[in-house]
Parts: sequence; C-alpha cells; structure tokens
Amino acid sequence: MTDSNGNGRARIADAFNNALNSRTAALMPYFTLGYPDRGTSLDIVESIAADSDLLELGIPFSDPLADGPTIQRSTQIALENGTTVSGCLDMVRELRQRGVETPVCLMGYYNPMLAYGLEPFVEDAKTAGVQGFIVPDLPPEEAAQLHQLAAAAGLAYIYFLAPTSSLERIEQVTQQAAGFIYLVSVTGVTGARQALQSDLADFVQRVRSRSAVPLAIGFGISTPDQAASVAGLADGVIVGSALINAANSAQNKPEAASAFVKSLRDALNN
Repeated sequence: MTDSNGNGRARIADAFNNALNSRTAALMPYFTLGYPDRGTSLDIVESIAADSDLLELGIPFSDPLADGPTIQRSTQIALENGTTVSGCLDMVRELRQRGVETPVCLMGYYNPMLAYGLEPFVEDAKTAGVQGFIVPDLPPEEAAQLHQLAAAAGLAYIYFLAPTSSLERIEQVTQQAAGFIYLVSVTGVTGARQALQSDLADFVQRVRSRSAVPLAIGFGISTPDQAASVAGLADGVIVGSALINAANSAQNKPEAASAFVKSLRDALNN
C-alpha cells in the first residue's frame, strides 16, 4: 500500500524522471470514477495501473465544458449512479487499499470542489492518496487559493496551456507550474481524433524553452501510433476518450481497458 501522506509533487516528479531514465514518455490514462458503475471503474483503474506512470481520475460534473461526447456521457452516467466528490475520494482510498501505488491526479471542475470546501477537499484528497489536481475551468488568474492549499499539502496543482495561449500566459504558467504542465494538443474539447495538429511541435517548443517542468500532452490522442508520435515531442502522454471507448465496446471492460493501455505502453517503449 502506498504512503498516501508522502509528498505528492515529489511522487509526480519521480514518475516523469523514471520514464525519462527509461528513455520513454510517462503514460497517464484518464478514466471517470463511478463509470459505468463504482465497482467496474475501480476494477478498470486497478487493471491499467501497472502499465501507467500516472493516473488521471475524473470527478463527474454536470457541465464538463472541456470534455467531448465520450467523457461527457461517462460523467453523466456516473452522476446518475450517485457518484459524489466524497465518493471519488473513497474510491481513491480503496484503490490504495488494493495496492495501487501509481500517482493519482484528480481531474474535476471547480464548482464541486468549492461546494465541498477547498481546505477540507485538499486535506481529504491527500489523506485518500491523491498527488495532484487538474481543474480545466480554473484559469491561472483565479487559481491562487487552490494552488497554495495544494502546495502547502505537498500536492501539485496542474496548469493547462493550449496552442492558442499567448506568450504572456505561457510565461505566467511556467513560473507557477509544479508537477507537470498539461498541454492541450488541439483547439477544442477532449475526444479521440484521426490526426493531431501539425504545429504541435512548435507549440511544445514554445513552452519547453521557458520551463524545465515536464510537459504532458492530452486531448485527441486515440491510437498507439499517435501516442508514440506525441512521446517524441513531450515528457508525458495523456489518453482518455479512447480508453473509455475501448472499455465501452467490450463485455469484460477491465480486461479490454488493460489491453488498450498495454498497447499504448508498448508503443511508447518501442
């Protein structure tokens, strides 16, 4: 069982350093907690943990503005199942009890965290075994309180940058970032895509030249080949919608999820 009270920022840094030392990129799958039901989501996350360097676990929200149809549907079903913020923290705690040691970043929207109470949310998340937070609808200008609470608890608050980010925004984020910076590969919402933007390398270089913090790319990565291509540019690869689709189409969802993540892992390693 992992030390849930350890320094979350250090554990995230270790995950990226270990990947770098292995001459590969860190693999960070996303999955919605509570989808398609509580037990299955736990089994899926447990099944993919061994081939993952980090895990991005979604807290369901009624208005997931950064997410495309696949993740929107998963969060809606999770909400209909009665999944709450405290329920998600309980699920992380149970994953730790099952022996899952992979660093966890909770991805969620600001409103449920605010309703829970930011201080108790951060403290309860740390106790449950969380290492960081990803909040798509909280811009850097408004993130100071959550960032500071996370930092005081040794946890990482993860910032986003997009291809449309100005140099001023890039400078602001790179100065504040801890853990890693989440680079959005496309202008749009999450979802599996046939191709990635052609200027992705230029975008990565604009950020890389200003920061030593690891860079992880997400949004739109749907195949092992795409993951391998992104791994040549960045320190980490984030895949969400394609993993949910792989689980959706199978009778044995944990087995299918595990096989899909293994295919991503193999592509990155090769």
